[in-house]
Amino acid sequence: MDVLTVISAVFGARSSVLVADDGACVVVDAGARVADAVVAAVGERGLHPRAVVLTHGHVDHTWGAAELSRRLEVPVHVHARDAYRLADPFGTLGVLGGAPHDPSGPLAQALAAAGVDPSSYTPPQDVRTFGTSRADESAPERDDDVALGLEGFDLVARHAPGHTEGSTLYLTEGLAFTGDVLFAGTVGRTDLPGGDPQVMERTLREVVARLDPATHVVPGHGPTSVIAQELATNPFLAHR
Repeated sequence: MDVLTVISAVFGARSSVLVADDGACVVVDAGARVADAVVAAVGERGLHPRAVVLTHGHVDHTWGAAELSRRLEVPVHVHARDAYRLADPFGTLGVLGGAPHDPSGPLAQALAAAGVDPSSYTPPQDVRTFGTSRADESAPERDDDVALGLEGFDLVARHAPGHTEGSTLYLTEGLAFTGDVLFAGTVGRTDLPGGDPQVMERTLREVVARLDPATHVVPGHGPTSVIAQELATNPFLAHR
């Protein structure tokens, strides 16, 4: 198993290309202006794309999902509770979003600085959701694991809410793609729409802290890490 990394100029979001031994690949997250680099890597290595999977619905991780889905001819997978964000990238990002044409908005500024027209966003057309919808009031706070069934991959989606309602870890062969749930030395913020500090606390205790200590962490921003290192030094995981 190999992992190729492309970093978006917008908020430094990581897009990862997970490559199986047989050449099958899955793209984890799709930030702004990463599509060309990802498509080039797929072509140069003769890879066989299976899907784009999203760790959560914040637009710094989803802006390029529609383009990658179209160019690679694969569906986009996202937890059902974050799917609504794909239709409204600015409004669902709270203070970081704002109006698409507001030059003072942090998202619009970051997009413009990267050479992206803030009004050019399009949602992906082929979206496959997993888990229970936020509209289902009887649904548990956290869903069970879901095996995505992608050819060539034993990829498990583990619901990890708190940063957003549908935040998800993707687990396979000693790797954990953690999105904005867990970073090296810290964790994701909970003050944006859909965030919940109490839910994040439970996710850290019941999901993150129970991962195999040898698991390699591939976060949505910043350097990679290992769960053992995070359990030992990350102040948000102390004593769990």
